[in-house]
Amino acid sequence: MPPRPLSTTGRIFAAAAFFEALIWAGLLVGMLLKYGTQTTELGVWFFGRLHGVAFLVYIAVSLFAWIRLRWPLWAVLVALLAAIPPLATVPVEIWFRRRGLLSVRRG
Repeated sequence: MPPRPLSTTGRIFAAAAFFEALIWAGLLVGMLLKYGTQTTELGVWFFGRLHGVAFLVYIAVSLFAWIRLRWPLWAVLVALLAAIPPLATVPVEIWFRRRGLLSVRRG
């Protein structure tokens, strides 16, 4: 059986998850440069600010997807908790996609 197409909300969630992880990666590189090599603070300054925005957008999109896609409570809790550790939003998005949680519902 072919996978069901992603809903618009599912595509927005996937984009937010990827953006949040990408910004996390930038912040981690910035922290390596600041604390590891002690060469520059620019990465932490720049990606730290972006990460705050990306985090809030991901949280808002997760809550919107919960309501719009009628996720069970466990799904929204997993999505929200995935925002805390670095880069965890992408594996959660892939898992949700495979489970059909981001797809157009057929009724």
